[in-house]
Amino acid sequence: MEDKKLELNIVIYSIIINGLCKAGNIESARDLFSCLSSKGVQPNVRTFTIMISGFCNRGLLVEAEMLLGEMGEKGCSSNGWTYNAIIRGFINNSETSRAIEFTQQMVERGFSADASTMELVIDLLSKDKVDLALLPLLKNS
Repeated sequence: MEDKKLELNIVIYSIIINGLCKAGNIESARDLFSCLSSKGVQPNVRTFTIMISGFCNRGLLVEAEMLLGEMGEKGCSSNGWTYNAIIRGFINNSETSRAIEFTQQMVERGFSADASTMELVIDLLSKDKVDLALLPLLKNS
């Protein structure tokens, strides 16, 4: 029988990192993400977004924001999913002013909020937990 090796590429690594994040094992996900370059694999927008979302889900907003900055430094452009992940993270962690800042950035870059992000924003508005300055942004999303 012929031995076949599975070539690990960014798609496989992204799936593994996503599984680790969803299982709550953010440290292992971070470790694997950090060593991708040494394995000759560069993270793509999906991989960065998975890690950003994982950080946000654990309340690690500083890490999420730092990773967003690193993403740009490495020449990887964020997308609407990236922004939606970080906006949801700030909203879910009661940092509405930061969520507004990222919503403004997202709209300025031509991206739209997805349905789940809009639902969170509308919920906050209905509970008077967010500044009404966000309303003009909602028209553009």
